[in-house]
Amino acid sequence: MLLEGREVKSLRLKHASLTGSFVKVVGGELFLLNAQINPYQFAQNDDYDPKRTRKLLLKKNEIAPLAQATAQKGRAIVPLEIELVGNLIKLKIGLGRGKKVYEKREIIKKRDLDREMRRDSKFSRS
Repeated sequence: MLLEGREVKSLRLKHASLTGSFVKVVGGELFLLNAQINPYQFAQNDDYDPKRTRKLLLKKNEIAPLAQATAQKGRAIVPLEIELVGNLIKLKIGLGRGKKVYEKREIIKKRDLDREMRRDSKFSRS
């Protein structure tokens, strides 16, 4: 990742969140969007945006298959975790597939059944 000094210090203190973030291919380069790196408390943070877009540093031969896979419908590159490896900060990414409509319906049915079973067992105890 292409980071500022205050972001590196904040990441070393584990003040980051990948919730809701995603990776996008733009012009043959990868960018991390919506990842929140909280400001380092001892740095000057007047104009700091914790959710700014950050460029990922990969080689062209690593980017090409990812870009090709995301061109397919329903595929996305997802950030999994931020690792501290010695002096380096690395981002683990994975290739994900979105759920089909029928898969979503099955999950909703199962969730409703579980909720009803819990509710019935709650009333049967009383």
